[in-house]
Amino acid sequence: MTRLAGKTCVVTGGARGIGKAICAAFAAEGGDVVLTDIDRAGGTATAAEIGCRFLPLDVRSEADWTALAAAVPIADVVVNNAGITGFEESPGPHDPEHASLADWRAVHATNLDGTFLGCRFAIGAMKGRRAGAIINISSRSGLVGIPGAAAYASSKAAVRNHTKSVALYCAQQGWQIRCNSIHPAAILTEMWEPMLGDGPDRAERMAAFVADTPLKRFGLPQEVAAIAVMLASDEAGYVTGAEFNIDGGLLAGSAASPG
Repeated sequence: MTRLAGKTCVVTGGARGIGKAICAAFAAEGGDVVLTDIDRAGGTATAAEIGCRFLPLDVRSEADWTALAAAVPIADVVVNNAGITGFEESPGPHDPEHASLADWRAVHATNLDGTFLGCRFAIGAMKGRRAGAIINISSRSGLVGIPGAAAYASSKAAVRNHTKSVALYCAQQGWQIRCNSIHPAAILTEMWEPMLGDGPDRAERMAAFVADTPLKRFGLPQEVAAIAVMLASDEAGYVTGAEFNIDGGLLAGSAASPG
């Protein structure tokens, strides 16, 4: 388990969920993991659990990224994972007609501005060695419209496109700095717990949420992390500007596909 041995790996939003799984998988593969998060208590606890470094980071803050660059001047892998749906701080509405400009901007500040600043940091931390791997966590929602979460869908679509711009820019400079995006669909993380509950109907609720998914189940954070490990490793040396869907086959067809 040494696919990332000798590589310094920075992961944003690593305190829980998909970010935590990626940090754990990177550490298990020998990576020198720098877990970052806006949640200092959660980030510290998770880093101690995994056995990696923690540095506080608000991905919306240019000053925080400057501080991170001073603390971690050279990186081999950067995962821009930190993101929000918009529902964390505001119940909405988040549809295109009624969403507030403040809510729209808040989602884009974390998801898009944070990814832009993360890619900029990564390029600066990698260009000295002229090589590296940038992994941006987009979403299935960045590939299709989501009427009830317009800002989230818009921001994740922009992350998808910015990934390709970064990939082409780095190639134009003659660097082996690769940039790819991962697009998870329904992944069983903490954010689902309020909707699933812990009552006797939990299994029924879970089945209802993934009824349109061909594989009929939620994905696991570890399954997203496995793709991230591959993209971070030298095995993916010829992969850049690509996108990887982890959706149980959802985008392979439609809910109306004949059985």
